[in-house]
Amino acid sequence: MTARFEELDWRPTPLGELVLRRRLDPVSGRQVHEIKLGDEFLMSSMFTASEVALGRLALGRLDGTGLDVVVGGLGLGFTARTVLESTAVRSLVVVDALAEVIEWHERGLIPAGAELTADPRCRFAHGDFFTMARSADGLDPAEPGRRFHAVVVDIDHSPRHLLHPDNAVFYTPAGLRHLTSMLHPGGVFALWSNDPPDAEFTEVLSKVFADAAAEVVTFDNPLQQRDATATVYLGSVPPA
Repeated sequence: MTARFEELDWRPTPLGELVLRRRLDPVSGRQVHEIKLGDEFLMSSMFTASEVALGRLALGRLDGTGLDVVVGGLGLGFTARTVLESTAVRSLVVVDALAEVIEWHERGLIPAGAELTADPRCRFAHGDFFTMARSADGLDPAEPGRRFHAVVVDIDHSPRHLLHPDNAVFYTPAGLRHLTSMLHPGGVFALWSNDPPDAEFTEVLSKVFADAAAEVVTFDNPLQQRDATATVYLGSVPPA
């Protein structure tokens, strides 16, 4: 019999106390995995529709095969797993600043971990995505300067609600323009946000990328017995 609540791991980190827990949801009867950092909920398997949509919307803008993708933010692995569902994807690098979260996947404490670690196309990279996105070396520590067909990001709560104030520069025109150097011509940038569409950020996105858009993802929230929404921002680099 599964316990109603289990703390699977707890770690002190420079960003605060990091906790992985599993609980039995009394409404659905499902096991729910949650990651908390300090007082912030980073991820819950209760709500995954927008994380799945993030991966699908990003790949939906790309044609052909042999796609190389980077995902910023591992979490519970739902976006990464969605990317790997596509046979068009040749490789996936998942960047996460928390080595503990990567370890949880590698140890199988998180359900998606076994699938991600078993897929030869997938590799975890420990690092601060935002620092890497500002650097000349880029987003793959194993191959400096490498370009990708898609960069998919799910880290901050939104471009305005950040986990760390230093992340703000990424969401500026200069930060996003530098990111385009890490994308192939025709490549796609996709960003998850927990907030409604932000017209000011969409305008910033449109100054850097072609076909900039803010897609609203609607999903059921059984805790509040109503629909909830998240936003996926998308932009494409012009083809060569």
